[in-house]
Amino acid sequence: MSKLIGYARVSTSDQNPALQIDALKAAGVAEENIFIEHKSGKNLDRPELKKCLDALEEGDTLIVWKMDRLGRSIKDLVDIMSDLDERKVSVNFLDAGFLNRNSAIGQAMFNMIGTMAQLERDMIVERTRAGLAAARKRGKVGGRPKIQKDDPSFDQVKRLSDAGYDAKEISETLGISKRTAYRRLSSIH
Repeated sequence: MSKLIGYARVSTSDQNPALQIDALKAAGVAEENIFIEHKSGKNLDRPELKKCLDALEEGDTLIVWKMDRLGRSIKDLVDIMSDLDERKVSVNFLDAGFLNRNSAIGQAMFNMIGTMAQLERDMIVERTRAGLAAARKRGKVGGRPKIQKDDPSFDQVKRLSDAGYDAKEISETLGISKRTAYRRLSSIH
């Protein structure tokens, strides 16, 4: 028996996918069949997407709120849609209605919407780069402030290192990342 599988995605963990989830439920997707991702759509390294795609079988329908939730690049969208077509899985984008890619109009609509999703992603990247460049011109530098060597955490790292702790143990003890522990260790020695 065919089933409805839903996929919802927000770009960061502090965003709320409730609007998408409500729309998927209203479209008939059972809550246990909704896969929720808290990760950027700029690449396909998304665990919930993989689980979602693996759960789909011939005759099933994948329901997604908007095409850009499934993928931001045309290549990724085409790859996903081609795979689903081969597996005889239908796709319904709630904002566009059912797209039948087997018809000329459906294929054209898919391509146009995919192009717009790619354009939106590219514009976000452009605006971000322009904003960072403007900030640099004003003398502002992004990123975290550098920690000075007189910061007490350097002493803590040195004491733990002298006591035989490795970077992993230091990071766990002090509640800092391993990368930070390695950086501080390298600047101490």
